[in-house]
Amino acid sequence: MSPTIIYIFGGTGDLAHRKLIPALFNLFVDGYLPEKLLIVGIGRSELGDTAYREQLRKSVKQFSRRPELLRQHWKRFLGHLRFSRQDLSQDKAYKEMSAQVAAFEKQQKEPAQVVFYMSVAPQLAPVIAKKLYRHKLCSDPARHRMVFEKPFGHDLESARALNELLRKLFAEEQIYRIDHFLGKETVQNILALRFANALFEPIWNGNYIDYVQITAAETVAIENRGSYYESSGALRDMVQNHVLQMLCMIAMEAPISFEADEIRNKKLDVLQAIRRLQPEDVHQHAVRGQYGPGWMKGKKVPGYRAEKNVDPGSNVETFAALKLYVDTWRWKDVPFYVRTGKTMAEKETLITIQFKPAPDYAFPQEAAQTWRPNRLSIAIAPQMDIRLRFQAKQAGPHMVLRPVDMVFSYAEKNEEDRQPEAYETLLQDVIEGDATLFMRADQVEAAWKVIAPVMEAWAARPPVDFPNYAPGSWGPEDAEGLIARDGFNWVTLPES
Repeated sequence: MSPTIIYIFGGTGDLAHRKLIPALFNLFVDGYLPEKLLIVGIGRSELGDTAYREQLRKSVKQFSRRPELLRQHWKRFLGHLRFSRQDLSQDKAYKEMSAQVAAFEKQQKEPAQVVFYMSVAPQLAPVIAKKLYRHKLCSDPARHRMVFEKPFGHDLESARALNELLRKLFAEEQIYRIDHFLGKETVQNILALRFANALFEPIWNGNYIDYVQITAAETVAIENRGSYYESSGALRDMVQNHVLQMLCMIAMEAPISFEADEIRNKKLDVLQAIRRLQPEDVHQHAVRGQYGPGWMKGKKVPGYRAEKNVDPGSNVETFAALKLYVDTWRWKDVPFYVRTGKTMAEKETLITIQFKPAPDYAFPQEAAQTWRPNRLSIAIAPQMDIRLRFQAKQAGPHMVLRPVDMVFSYAEKNEEDRQPEAYETLLQDVIEGDATLFMRADQVEAAWKVIAPVMEAWAARPPVDFPNYAPGSWGPEDAEGLIARDGFNWVTLPES
């Protein structure tokens, strides 16, 4: 691989310590990083290389999936680490980076590829982008890449403005908009499940599927992220990116190849086919909630409005549920129910494909009492498995049917230390120039268009019942009503 420099803007921040550096260490241990490598953390803290490396060593020990290899590999890894104290609003920082890149290339005697990772507040990203352009640090689309963390914009208008700015300065193939959910092994396996198995594709449509559910539930509260969450909320924080991307994986048509733009084109088709809600219909298709004070697993939980840096009268939602339709021939009249929330009963990211009931006229009446339709469940996290529910005869002299699960478990089939973290997969793809798992400009804007009517309707009509669900529950009562009106219920996994 070519010599590589990775600049982490926000190198002393939480993301760098918890995810980025541990992921790079794991890639280094597994031999996936270039031998000629420089990783530079950039921040405003008064740290030297020694102090910075010691902080990172503690982070790798705590957050890496390979802490037992720290003693063996850390000395070699830290030889690639540097820290640079810089103010990224000043030209001086970029002049020094330019000189550092030139010196590195001279030392390696060949051009280097350079990755700029924006682990900074969203408002800083345009400032940094303009500076990188002005100092010609991203002048070669083949070798220079920028990684943007979510949120990419605050709404459709701001996302368009940021895309337009980047379009003027850089080539689209240089820009990597990251969604860490897409780096999860179980998410990527959806494509293998669908398109590598002939038994699923013929029935993957509205003729056989009753509905699809996607749940992204978290047991944690906002965890000292009040300032961020006040400007975000569950709809922006989870639905616009993570949840809609999982929906695209389920609903997309078969690609003709696995090249980046072909996969992204198919996902874009789904986003553009999602039926746009009319303002007057939002209340029938969308539910919002906010957690109040209560107890959860023996601990007292303050209500959202009592959290640090949160407005005591805040109307920001910490729960959102939507009923969506994908208007294509494959998914005609099949509802997609999605929900996400904080302080939920269980931590669970789950996709459920519920099939229509098979005819039961051939079986005696007593056999039909325990009849359950077939169901395919794809557990993304923290359980990682795929389970297919089907009917089987219970042992005994009578024809009694009962539902049983056929389960493929990642934990059993893969050694735990061989399963890469999502950021490992995505960072490796950036270094190798593979944009398949990253969002393109038109995808980002299409995703904002899906939720824009809901955002506008909720902004125009403040909630009158917040807070409306207790910590440790599955959200507000209206979320159950959203799906119960169609005769269905939310699905959760049995305990592993």
